[in-house]
Amino acid sequence: MDHLIKKLFRKPSAVIAACIIGLTCLVAIFAYQLSPDSSPYANRMIVELGARQPGFRKQLLYIPKAIPPAKENRLTAWFTGMPSAFQYLPINSYWFREDKILVSHYIDEDMSDTITYKLSALVPSSIQQQSIAAQQTYLQQYQIKKIRFWLGTDRYGRDILSRLLVGSRVSIAVGFVAVILSITIGIILGSLAGYFRGIIDNAIMWVINMLWAIPTLLLVFAITLTIGKGFWEIFIAIGLTMWVSAARLIRGQIMVLREMEYVTAAKALGLSDIRIIFRHILPNISGPVMVIAASNFATAILIEAGLSFLGIGVQPPQPSWGLMIKEHYNFLLTDRPFLAIIPGIAIMLLVYAFNILGNAMRDVLDVRE
Repeated sequence: MDHLIKKLFRKPSAVIAACIIGLTCLVAIFAYQLSPDSSPYANRMIVELGARQPGFRKQLLYIPKAIPPAKENRLTAWFTGMPSAFQYLPINSYWFREDKILVSHYIDEDMSDTITYKLSALVPSSIQQQSIAAQQTYLQQYQIKKIRFWLGTDRYGRDILSRLLVGSRVSIAVGFVAVILSITIGIILGSLAGYFRGIIDNAIMWVINMLWAIPTLLLVFAITLTIGKGFWEIFIAIGLTMWVSAARLIRGQIMVLREMEYVTAAKALGLSDIRIIFRHILPNISGPVMVIAASNFATAILIEAGLSFLGIGVQPPQPSWGLMIKEHYNFLLTDRPFLAIIPGIAIMLLVYAFNILGNAMRDVLDVRE
C-alpha cells in the first residue's frame, strides 16, 4: 500500500488534485470559522450593497436588534453558524452631536440620506451608564467597522466569499453520502450477481439495464418527487441513482475472481459463500472500487449543482454552488459576470480534482475494465 501511495504521488497532477480535495474538505469543516459572515447559511443581507465588485469596501454601523437572537453553544455554532445580534447599516461618514450620532446612510453610489440615533440606543446597557465620551469611544471601536468583501457581494448584498465557503459543505457532503450509498448498494448487488449467477444474476441485471436506460436527471426527479426536496433528501436521491455503474463493474470483477484457484480452495474447505465474497474476493477488487468511488464523487457534485440550478436541489437560504449560479446566471451578460463565474470555477476545480485523482489511481492500480 505504501508503495502504491508513493507511486501515486509521483504524479504532479495527482498531488495537485489531492491538495484541492484536501483544502476543500478543510474549508467545509471550518467553514463558519473562516467565513467573514458567520451567521447561519452566511445569509447576512445588506440590500444597499447588492452585486458589488470583488474587493469592495464599505463602512458599516452595527445596530443592535430589538429582539436579540437566542445564544447558541459553541458546538452548535460550529456546524450551523452564530445568529447575529446586529443589523448592518452601510454609511459614508458619521459625526457626533452631544448624545447622538448622525450617519450618512449609503443607498447607492450617488444617493445617501442622514439618519440620527441616540447613543444609548446603540451601545450595551453596561456602557449606557458611562459618560458620553465613553459611549462615543465604544461605538467607534466596536460598532463602526470598515468591511472588505474580497469576492464582492451577490444581488442580495450577501458576502460571496462566505457563501462560497459554507456552500462547500454541500458539495463535499453530497459526494460522501452518494458514494457511500452507491458503493454499498453496488457491492451488495454486484457481488450477488457475479458470484451466484443464474436467476439472481438475470434479475439484478434486468434491474440494472432498466435503470441504465433512464436518464440520471429524470431518475433523480422521480426519487425527489417521492421523498421530497431538502438537504438530505437530495443526497439520498443522488446516491440511489449512482449504484448502477458500481454494480456492473463489481459484477464483472467478481465473475473473473470466482474462477480463481483460491476461491475453489475456499469452497473445498467448506467456507460460506458470504465469507468467501467479503473476506477473499472483495479485498482483491478494492482498487477498481476506489477508482469508481472517485468518479462517482465528481458525478454527484455535478448532479447536485445541476439540480440546485433547476430549483429542486438544496433550497434557499442554504448556500450551494449550483444555487449561487442559478441566482446570478442572468448577470453573465452584464458587467458583473463574476457572480455566476466564481461558484462555477469552484465546481469545475473540485470535479477536475476528483477526475484527475481517479485517473491517477487507475494508472497506478493498472485497472482494466
